[in-house]
Amino acid sequence: MKKIALPEEYSRTLRLAIPVTLSQAGQLVVQLVDNAMVGRLGATPLAAVAFGGTMIFFLFIFGMGIALGSTPLIGEMFAQGRHRISASYLQNSVLLYLLVGIGIFCLQWAAIPLLHHLGQPREVVEAAIPYYKYLMWSMIPFMLFSAFKQFLEGVGNTRVAMAIIILSNLINVLFNWLLIYGKCGFPAMGAAGAGLATLISRICTPILIIAYFLHNPSFRRYLAFCNLRGFSVARIRSLLEVGLPISAQMTLEGGVFAITGVMMGWISTVALAANQIAIVMSNMAFMIVLSIASATTIRVSHAYGVNDPAAIRRIASSSYRIGLAWNSFTILVFVLLRHWLPMVFTADAEVIRTTANLLIFVALFQISDGLQCISVGILRGMQDVRATVVIAFISYVVINFPVGYICAFVFGFGPEGLWLGYIFGLSIAAYLLNRRYRRLIARTEGAIRS
Repeated sequence: MKKIALPEEYSRTLRLAIPVTLSQAGQLVVQLVDNAMVGRLGATPLAAVAFGGTMIFFLFIFGMGIALGSTPLIGEMFAQGRHRISASYLQNSVLLYLLVGIGIFCLQWAAIPLLHHLGQPREVVEAAIPYYKYLMWSMIPFMLFSAFKQFLEGVGNTRVAMAIIILSNLINVLFNWLLIYGKCGFPAMGAAGAGLATLISRICTPILIIAYFLHNPSFRRYLAFCNLRGFSVARIRSLLEVGLPISAQMTLEGGVFAITGVMMGWISTVALAANQIAIVMSNMAFMIVLSIASATTIRVSHAYGVNDPAAIRRIASSSYRIGLAWNSFTILVFVLLRHWLPMVFTADAEVIRTTANLLIFVALFQISDGLQCISVGILRGMQDVRATVVIAFISYVVINFPVGYICAFVFGFGPEGLWLGYIFGLSIAAYLLNRRYRRLIARTEGAIRS
């Protein structure tokens, strides 16, 4: 791989990251729109969507993480020009991810009785269950779409998924309006209508992306490579060897936010609603860094495929700088606009006040969150994914949970105390992940010199 100046590294990363940003935005807009539109019905429906979404979140993240495992594998094969093997990974990922989606659906269905035993207000649980059920069904088309989406990202095409996700979100907004409020003769389903709208929009995504593959000759050839002999236990094992650690790391990280959301319900309905708004705002900022990390994974996987550690260093350096610039901006936004941002979601004065306090803590962990996310992206591109699970366990289970619980319930800091746990956990993760990358790249360079 030829040497590239650092400004061009910024450009190349951003060209990949911007479509991924819009794709991530599209996925987060589902949550944002659901919360904003349901929030107009009151604190209880908003809390119901928050609780239902939180309970879906565990296995949703698990499935998404497994799907992300195909990107560095396909990226490595693509960089080496091994297109038939790339097609084999696509074929086997479709089978594997469909089975994972069905398995997640069954587990989520079995968990419904548990929703009544998590210390949440009864009226919130009753309103959350219909919303939760629709989201369960949406996991199957989501996983099928992910197989094709991650393949495209592995070969460096991030724009197609962006366009499909944007279109599916327009569909979601339309059906939210029709089904939440009962417009144009549709029933007024409230929170359940938001869940049904999400299901409809997610069913559209695999239909659209498969149609693109069939229409585009460049990608239709990958489908032509697929046949019965292409199904391979070895390929599925490779997908799981990379995907499961990614999934475990993401589940540990995402699980902290999900379980903390449950603990917010132990405090009050207002705390649960305010936490949901703060999480949505945090996710909106995080999606930019996540997109940079995804672009970094793609570029690092290509450099890794041709054994070019110098290129990996340049890509990593440019990604860190882009991420830090964005995080510095988001700190200012959350601090200066903390009293106005919650008004987008609710008119409840108490929820607005509590959310404004939480946004200070969202601002405080922006730098750490950005550093850890981009470090994870680099390590995934180098297929070094097992260490991230250990680091996630230390950071989120050993550090985050105890600190948050003690601050909230022992010291009596309430919702703000739970968010202090995030700050400690994410800071430890940022340090350990960056150290892991620096040691790995130094070891790789040393092996080449020797």
